[in-house]
Parts: sequence; C-alpha cells; structure tokens
Amino acid sequence: MCAWLFLPTMARRTKADAQITRAALLDAAELLFDERGVSRTSLADIAQAAGTTRGAIYWHFADKAALFDAMVERATAALASDRPGDQAAIDLRQLCLGLVSALEGIARHPHLRRVMRIAIHRVEYVGELDALRARHLSAHRAWTARSERVLAQALAAGPHPAPMDSALAARGLQALIEGLLHSWLLDPDAFDLPDAGRAAVANWLRGLGLDDGACAAPQSPNG
Repeated sequence: MCAWLFLPTMARRTKADAQITRAALLDAAELLFDERGVSRTSLADIAQAAGTTRGAIYWHFADKAALFDAMVERATAALASDRPGDQAAIDLRQLCLGLVSALEGIARHPHLRRVMRIAIHRVEYVGELDALRARHLSAHRAWTARSERVLAQALAAGPHPAPMDSALAARGLQALIEGLLHSWLLDPDAFDLPDAGRAAVANWLRGLGLDDGACAAPQSPNG
C-alpha cells in the first residue's frame, strides 16, 4: 500500500502531539513561575518539568518573554470572549460590568488567579524579561485610552461640569482596579474581590457625577 495514504493521519497526530507538548510547557511554566518567580526560572527548568527538551521550547516560543505572553493569553482567553466585539464602541455600563466580570473571573478560577499573581507579584522587568515591560505598557495604555473615551462621552453628557478631565479620571480608575487586585492577590481572604470592585467603581463614578448605577449587577429575567 502506498505510504502517502498514511500522511493525513500522521499529520493530524503530529499536530496533536505538538499541541500537547505546548500545553505541557505552559502548565510547567505557570507552576514554576508561581513557585520561584519568573526571573529565577530557566527554560531548562521548564523543559525538565514538562518532560521535554529546551529544543521543544524554542520550537513553540522564541524566548521566555514569548512563553510568558502565551501563558497569560491562554489564561485570559475566557475573559476576552466575554467582552463586547467592538471595544471602541462600548458605553459606561459595558465598561463597568466588564471590569467587574474580569474581577469575578480572577476570584473564581484558580488557574487565572495564579497567572495574575505571577504577572503582578512574580515578574521583574529586567534582562531577558525587559521586553515584557513594553508589552505590558502597551496593554496598559490601550486600556486607559479606551476608558478615557468612555468617560469623556459620559462626562460630556452629564448634567454638571466634570470635576476632572477624562484622562485623569481614566488614570484614577486604572489605579483603583490595579490597587484592589494587587491587595487581593496578597490576601484573598481579606475581602470579596468582585463586590469590592463593584462598590469601588460605583463610588468613583459617583464622585465624577456620573450614574453609579452603571455598575449594578444585571437583573435576571425572573428578577
């Protein structure tokens, strides 16, 4: 029988094996980064923990920074799927509920919580990880710019003069959420993250003269 008849099956198997190896590398990186810190975990450590070689790592990831990015992307994929499709067109309520939904996901899912703990408490932007700082900064600026657009529209439509400009309001909101997350990851038993986030954002909006009801939990069909 001609050998080429087996090629489709072999290709599928090879692709499936590659995905299994990639997942094992990400799993190992996640556990080791959390245990040791990112800078103190080598690619050789990750390969050994995953039961593979450093060559397998470089087949899937260009370097440790790329592996780190892939780990974060995998963990946050569910959060991204819950966001409105057109992020440029979201309103104040969608912005607020999106923030609370993200905090709920982090609080409820240990896998996502661990990755966020790594990203906030276990990484140093030095040496080979300096590239992560640029990527983190880009994401930070994009989030702030989106929040500023939403807040600018809401403040312009409000009945009273804005107490601060939209850029400062967006930076304050960013600091509020990041501060809550930072504190909660240090001591998860100290407070309920989603409830604290909802209340804090509602108070922030109230201080801006905006409708704090934008952060109200969605009503159930029977509620």
